Amino acid sequence: MRKGLFSKMVATFTAIIAISFVITAAVLSYWFEGYYFEQRKTQLIKESEFISVVAVKYLDGNMSHERVAETLTSIGNYLSTNIWLADNYGIVYAVSNNKYKNLIGKQVLTDELGDLRFGKDIEKRGVYANILAAPVHTFVVPIFFKDMFKGAIIMHTSLSEIREPLKRVYSIIWISAILAIILSFFVIYYLCQKIIINPLGKINHVADKISKGEVDKRVYIQSKDEIGELAKSFNLMAESLETIEDNRRQFISNVSHEIRSPLTSIKGFVGGILDGVIPKDKEKYYLSLAYDETQRLTRLVNDLLDLSAIEAGQLKLRIEEVNINEIIRLAVIKFEQKIKEKKLNVDVCLQEDDLYVVGDKDRLIQVVTNLIDNSIKYANEEGNVKIKTKIRGNKVYASIYNSGALISDEDIKHIWSRFYKADKSRSSKVSTGLGLSIVRSILTQLGEDVWVENKQEGVMFTFTLKKI
Repeated sequence: MRKGLFSKMVATFTAIIAISFVITAAVLSYWFEGYYFEQRKTQLIKESEFISVVAVKYLDGNMSHERVAETLTSIGNYLSTNIWLADNYGIVYAVSNNKYKNLIGKQVLTDELGDLRFGKDIEKRGVYANILAAPVHTFVVPIFFKDMFKGAIIMHTSLSEIREPLKRVYSIIWISAILAIILSFFVIYYLCQKIIINPLGKINHVADKISKGEVDKRVYIQSKDEIGELAKSFNLMAESLETIEDNRRQFISNVSHEIRSPLTSIKGFVGGILDGVIPKDKEKYYLSLAYDETQRLTRLVNDLLDLSAIEAGQLKLRIEEVNINEIIRLAVIKFEQKIKEKKLNVDVCLQEDDLYVVGDKDRLIQVVTNLIDNSIKYANEEGNVKIKTKIRGNKVYASIYNSGALISDEDIKHIWSRFYKADKSRSSKVSTGLGLSIVRSILTQLGEDVWVENKQEGVMFTFTLKKI
């Protein structure tokens, strides 16, 4: 977790924040530089107005060259700028710094004169005409007097000198960005650990325990966000797994018990015959008992296979028109012998002679057979069994009633469970405890319903089918 998701999250969020701060710092640096140069330009324009007055006076012969040079030197020192004055042909006639005195009389403006005559300012950055070796900020302002172009003021400022004050601003911006990124890293690290990684670690730890069979383990996370929802869902899953595990153990225990009983009987009968313990005249009787146990074991295995196939969705239903009344009549005839043995009164009341429904014929035979068999088993001696079919709308309701002991509310909750037997006093030989589970599974797969209810002096099972 720490080497995977945690490192990826911290790296991703830190990278996003770092990129955001770097972009912000770059934009601020660019903006400050532009703002500073704009302020510088405003200052130069303001000073150029005074210089223009001096230049016009000099050109009209009202001011000496020394006075002009002195004025340019004073303003140049104040602005930290080299100032040159050029006439309307671009020829320099005065400079603020004697270092460039050799430029007087030389033409330094050529291509720019066209724009200057139209009153446009010129701004450049870089080496100026191979005259100044170091990169400079050059700002040229035209001089007009009575709407006549008189020349230009050329002002050069070293870029390194201009940017010197900006360096401290840049340092503050970038140091702040770096500190913010470092602080963000630790905040992200802490929050990722607290909000995501630690809860996921708990879930992962419990998941590992559950995978090793400790299905009673749970995750305890007090959170109302998605992690809390995940923990809640995980606990629900764990509870479901625990229930499944309990059912599996109970199922294995029940199957083992149900199989062991007939196998023990068969082994005892056959062993007794082989060992000569059972007399010759009794062998046939005990072999018949062993055969009955084999039949019982066969029914149990077949029921288990059917139930397993249904629950796994591997049972393919062959949907067709089925005469449910005919199935019921044949099932009653099939149990004629058992009915006579218990002296039961069977009342069959079927709506219409032939009643066709949608279903799988073989599986509906299995449903009806199991329910009638169940009613006969639990009906009291000389009791009543009533079988009815009735049409309601587009549904057929089939009900099977038997007189006898009522089913308790607790037993009704579990009556559809595998191997559950409401009558604990009965021998396990009476039923495998799978019949009702198979009935419900088949009807559920058909999209129908089945339920049980206590009636006066008896119990009634009812299921539905779609009428054709």
